[in-house]
Amino acid sequence: MTTFVDRVELHVAAGNGGHGCASVHREKFKPLGGPDGGNGGRGGDVTLVVDQSVTTLLDYHHSPHRKATNGQPGAGDNRSGKDGQDLVLPVPDGTVVLDRQGNVLADLVGQGTTFVAGQGGRGGLGNAALASARRKAPGFALLGEPGEARDVVLELKTVADVALVGYPSAGKSSLISVLSAAKPKIADYPFTTLVPNLGVVTAGSTVYTIADVPGLIPGASQGKGLGLEFLRHVERCSVLVHVLDTATLESERDPVTDLDVIEDELKQYGGLDDRPRIVVLNKIDIPDGQDLADMIRPDLEERGYQVYEASAVARTGLKELSFALAGIVAEARAAKPKEEATRIVIRPKAVDDAGFTVTREEDGLYRVRGEKPERWVRQTDFNNDEAVGYLADRLNRLGVEDALVKAGARGGDGVAIGPEDNAVVFDWEPTMMAGAEMLGRRGEDHRMEAPRPAAQRRRDRDAERDEAQREFDDFDPF
Repeated sequence: MTTFVDRVELHVAAGNGGHGCASVHREKFKPLGGPDGGNGGRGGDVTLVVDQSVTTLLDYHHSPHRKATNGQPGAGDNRSGKDGQDLVLPVPDGTVVLDRQGNVLADLVGQGTTFVAGQGGRGGLGNAALASARRKAPGFALLGEPGEARDVVLELKTVADVALVGYPSAGKSSLISVLSAAKPKIADYPFTTLVPNLGVVTAGSTVYTIADVPGLIPGASQGKGLGLEFLRHVERCSVLVHVLDTATLESERDPVTDLDVIEDELKQYGGLDDRPRIVVLNKIDIPDGQDLADMIRPDLEERGYQVYEASAVARTGLKELSFALAGIVAEARAAKPKEEATRIVIRPKAVDDAGFTVTREEDGLYRVRGEKPERWVRQTDFNNDEAVGYLADRLNRLGVEDALVKAGARGGDGVAIGPEDNAVVFDWEPTMMAGAEMLGRRGEDHRMEAPRPAAQRRRDRDAERDEAQREFDDFDPF
């Protein structure tokens, strides 16, 4: 079983917001002490964070479904629900986040870089927060919003300075094993390397990383062999090193042809034309290999390549190669724009966007789309008539009813609020009556206007006493 996975599909679900609470404060001698329902807690986010101690996406290959915790509902006595705990998922340095259509959402490079893959839902307001001078005792609360759920694709692109490319068994693993402390698998058969290997090389004052990419063969850019699966790992490299086998036992192959084939595959893959190239004639410790290297070196230098001869077995030519690579890497680093300290700018997402659209569809249905109307619908408990009346008032104040009239809607026409796959559909009437108006104004409780029983009894006794006193004062026995 492989322990290296560089592409997975991850299903993330943020936590749902907790529902608000509809509660009335109750205390001795205060049967209707006012609304005291608390707000629901916020749902947890799902966040991807670069952790350089992580080198593979294997954990997400085995467990692709990840969900943050939900916010807790509010409670009476003005107690707000607890926020859901954020779910932090560590990913390797160089991870690219894409949607299912292949669009890049984020390129995570650098320790601590974060990306919110799923936004937690907001908690609903309790009836204490909904109370106002006009609505003294709301008998309803808002529901929590569902958390964001979506599928993302994680692709790992190795963050290395140098990439070794070449045919299988060209000696790439042997070279990286002697240039660095990496211990890749080495054997005398093709496709020994099944995953990229990374090594750290020190040449003078320059320290750089070198990657050994699994062997390429003709057709690699179209998916033949292992090439296409791992060519993405050379995209971030500053220099490409062609490792040519000068002692191959295959009679139909020669180093120059191998170079042309690999260059053609890199060209078809795309995006690598601007990278400097170096050619390493490997296995010169074999007599025939040294002879062949002397024969083809002038031709390669005429093409403009820097050519180096090396042998991983005899450990010859390695110092010159490592310092040459260090020089190119240093030039590439110097050419990059100087990184400045990240300036933190807080730009909260606008949540009070009052814009909305009303469109008439072919089947005669009127569809309302907008940030506010859709959010209000998600937060409404349609089993509560008072909550439905509150929603109707909010939509009316926003101008939805006026927009429907301008669009040609008439009483009884179907109206949908929200996207096609998740919309609330109802028969529209110009003035929406939810039945809660019979209790008074929407969102109000007429019981709050009534005097308390004890106070009323005192008033009645005082009135009777005053009346008796007046009768006594008016009594004239003579």
